[in-house]
Amino acid sequence: MASQPTPIRRIITGHDSANKAKVIIDGPAPNVRGNRPGQFTTLMWCTDEMPVDMSVGEDVEDMGARKLGTYPPVNGTRFMISEYPPNNSPVMHRTETVDYIIILSGKIDMELDDGETVTMGPGDVMVQRGTNHAWINRYDEVCRMVFVLVDAKPLGFTEHLRSRENEHKQLAEGHK
Repeated sequence: MASQPTPIRRIITGHDSANKAKVIIDGPAPNVRGNRPGQFTTLMWCTDEMPVDMSVGEDVEDMGARKLGTYPPVNGTRFMISEYPPNNSPVMHRTETVDYIIILSGKIDMELDDGETVTMGPGDVMVQRGTNHAWINRYDEVCRMVFVLVDAKPLGFTEHLRSRENEHKQLAEGHK
C-alpha cells in the first residue's frame, strides 16, 4: 500500500496580455488530500460557473488550489485524480453530480445499492448519474482514477447523500 500519493505533473495554459497562448503553471499538483490510509485525491482544477470564465492575463487564480469537499462548486466542475489502495475501506455514498470516471491503472469494483458490482480496469469509462455507490479495491495494486464531477439538479431524495452544506462547513472549520 502506498503511504504517499504519486506526484502528478499539472500543466495549465492561458494567454498573456497580448492574447498569446502560454503555459501559466507547470509543476506538481499541490492540492493533495488523504482522509483514509493510502487513499489520496489530488484536485487538478475546478470551475465555479458555466460558461467558464477564461480571463486573459497572467494573474489567473489557480483553481486547483481551492479547498473543496467531494462536491464541485455550485454550477461548476471538479477535476481530480484519486488513488485507492488494495483493501481500502469503502463507503456507500452519492453526490448530486454527473461524474465522468476513467481508470488509468489498476482495477476497482463499484458496488451499487443492491450489491450489483461492476469491475473496472485501465481505459474503462463510467458516467455516473447521482447513484449510490462504493469503490472497493479487492486487487493487488493501487487503482488510479480520473474523476470530473459536474454539478447537477437535485434528484429529491437524500439517502446516502453527501451533504454539500456539511462538507463546506467542515472545510471552513478545518476538519478535512
